[in-house]
Amino acid sequence: MTRAIAAFLKGVNVGGNKKIDMQGLRLAISGVGCGNVRTHLQSGNAVFTSDADDLGDLADQIEEAIKAEYGFTSKVIVRDAKGLVAAIDADPLAQAATNPSRHLIGFLAEVPAGNAAIAAESSSTKDDLVKVVGQHLYMWCPNGISASPLFKLNFDRILGTTVTMRNFNTAGKVAQMLTELAL
Repeated sequence: MTRAIAAFLKGVNVGGNKKIDMQGLRLAISGVGCGNVRTHLQSGNAVFTSDADDLGDLADQIEEAIKAEYGFTSKVIVRDAKGLVAAIDADPLAQAATNPSRHLIGFLAEVPAGNAAIAAESSSTKDDLVKVVGQHLYMWCPNGISASPLFKLNFDRILGTTVTMRNFNTAGKVAQMLTELAL
């Protein structure tokens, strides 16, 4: 069954590191058998259609295609349309967050083990909030992420899994693109 899928690449085109042009990303994703590939912004967000049953295997294939083309590894985390919309709808900070550019969602490669989610949530401050729900980390940084003490934390290490963050403006646009693909 063909479904609409989003891929979020970790750490590409940030500060001049791991440069990937979006045309090249579209070609890499197409090269592993995906169709209707579109990208959003220059930060490694793509939507496409695929018949893949195993999303983890598909993410691995995209990672390998990127490594073959660009010579470096970028962790790829994928969500289907239903999963992305559910993650956005499950946001436990929605009532507190009033600015989508300062409101973030982290896509986790795996559900954190043990007390890792509690450890991440204990990073919250009076103003800056962190919540973990399943394979997603939610943050509200009312003064901006770069001004937040959360900016310096390594959530990959704290949670024991890869995390790639997007603000809610970007997440919402990618969800909209997925909905359009699914029609």
